[in-house]
Amino acid sequence: MTKRVLLLLADGFEPLEAAGFTDVLGWANIDGDEPIELVSAGLHPQLRATFGFSVLPDALVADLDLDSFDALAVPGGFAEAGFYNDAMSQPFLDVIRHFEARGKMIASVCVASLALGAAGVLHGRRATTYHQAGGKRKAQLEAYGAHFVDEAIVLDGKLISSTGPGTGIEVAFVLLRELTSRKVADQIRALMRVPRPDSTWQCAPQVAMA
Repeated sequence: MTKRVLLLLADGFEPLEAAGFTDVLGWANIDGDEPIELVSAGLHPQLRATFGFSVLPDALVADLDLDSFDALAVPGGFAEAGFYNDAMSQPFLDVIRHFEARGKMIASVCVASLALGAAGVLHGRRATTYHQAGGKRKAQLEAYGAHFVDEAIVLDGKLISSTGPGTGIEVAFVLLRELTSRKVADQIRALMRVPRPDSTWQCAPQVAMA
C-alpha cells in the first residue's frame, strides 16, 4: 500500500530543509520496498523560498483530504523571509493538530518545531530547535511546554524535531525508517551515497560551552 507524506510548506521555507524529504522519499519511492507519494502543499498557490525564488506547491492545503496521508513533514525557514507569517497562522497549525490528533508521524526541521509548539503538540514532550547564543529559540520552545534537548535530532513517540538545515536529510531518513523499516532506510542511504554521521554528531551542543 502506498504511504503518503504531506510536505507542508510555509512562505519563506528553507529549500535545503524541504529537499531532504523530496530526495530521500523520492528515492525510496523508486527503489524501496513499497511506494511512497510526497505531496507538497501550502496556504498559497505560489510560495517564495527563503532565498527568493518562487515555488509552486502541488496543492493548496484547503483542497486536501488530510486523512489520506500517513505522515506530515514541515521544513523551517527564516523570519526575514516571512516564514512565521504562515507557520504561526491558524490554518497551518490546524494541519499539525490534525496529524497529532490521529497519531500520525510529524517530522519538523529546525525552527519548524516552533510551529509544532504553537499548535500545542509539544507540551510535556522532548523536542529540539535551532539554538543560538542567547537562547531565543530555545526559550520559545520551552514556553510551549516542551522539554528542550540539545541534540541534532530528537524523536519522541511520533514527533521528530531537529536543530538546523544540515539535519534535514537525516530527519528524512528517520521518517522513512518509521514509515517503512530500518532495512529500507539503510538501503536508500547506501544507494544515495549519503554518509552516516559519526557518533559525536548527534550529541554535539549547538552553542559551545564557555
